[in-house]
Amino acid sequence: MTQDSGLLPARSAASQRRPPRGRWIVCEPTDRWAIALRREAGAEGPRLFETRSLPDAWSMLERFPASFLVTELTLTGRSTLWDWMVETARVFPMTRVAVVADRAWRDWEWLAREAGAVWFAASPREVRPLVAIARRHLCLVPPTADFVEEVWDRLPWKPANEQ
Repeated sequence: MTQDSGLLPARSAASQRRPPRGRWIVCEPTDRWAIALRREAGAEGPRLFETRSLPDAWSMLERFPASFLVTELTLTGRSTLWDWMVETARVFPMTRVAVVADRAWRDWEWLAREAGAVWFAASPREVRPLVAIARRHLCLVPPTADFVEEVWDRLPWKPANEQ
């Protein structure tokens, strides 16, 4: 099904110029943190979108530049994460980034904060403040322009004009 199927109205040119919207994005190689965040957020929590790599997260940020991103600090990704966070703040100034990591990485908290992290958690038991920060950020993001845009954003595929 594509946007031209006639089931949903086409996106208007005005909707392409709408204010930036945000998503709650989790970038991690496993589901460990996403599970903890969903558990803490509960059924009424904001919808969580998962990516497995920083390039995938970047693609989401291009579509939703006012997002709240949670990214995992790992052994293989630690060298690029700091530069990536600085570049994210430059290109997407409305995006907020939180860093999560294994307990062994707890000493890296202040480096993550220096790179721009709004929160650092080294245990899935420490996600309550992270969920509160994400909710607050997403409440400050302008809402969807209209109902049709909301429906298009919830579809599991991209419209034909965005592929």
